[in-house]
Amino acid sequence: MPSGRTHDRITLYALPFIAGVTFWQTRSSNVTLLVAGGFMFSGLMFGPDLDIYSRQFQRWGFLRWIWLPYQKSLRHRSFLSHGPIIGTTLRVIYLGCLLAILAIVMLMIAQKLGNITFTWQDLGGILGRSLAVYGTEYLALFLGLELGAMSHSLSDWGGSAYKRVQKQGVRGLLPSGKIKRRKVMKSGVHRARSKR
Repeated sequence: MPSGRTHDRITLYALPFIAGVTFWQTRSSNVTLLVAGGFMFSGLMFGPDLDIYSRQFQRWGFLRWIWLPYQKSLRHRSFLSHGPIIGTTLRVIYLGCLLAILAIVMLMIAQKLGNITFTWQDLGGILGRSLAVYGTEYLALFLGLELGAMSHSLSDWGGSAYKRVQKQGVRGLLPSGKIKRRKVMKSGVHRARSKR
């Protein structure tokens, strides 16, 4: 598994490539900025290693406590944290729920202290219109977040595969269950021959 410094380098070195390909495909500076910004944010602060005490976790500073329940509920390198699409989706939902709770508390305080007439229907309408009008931008941001997370996960998987090949040779790339079954089958055949 690469170190946090290596993950940071991968993110920073891949950023111009991600931005270039995005602009080449979309011809939109806004979409390119969102994809590239999401990629960098995910690679440096919002990636799969938020499930452990990592560099990404430490970068949240005094707000890192918000990720403690996330860490306690997920096993490191599980499919829910490092899996394609599901990992990023889960982190977005988790952070979104925390921000929603904060927004609800702030609205309640503002209604009590001020003369604000803001209803939950108003809030729902604003969110619905925002999703309809800025759907492409939200999708571009999510794509950037996912690309940043996948660069992290792919480098983890590639680094682990490289270490297994160094230790076990090409057999290190095979699923471990197949190797064990072959050994059991060979030992079973050997025992059967010795009994004859």
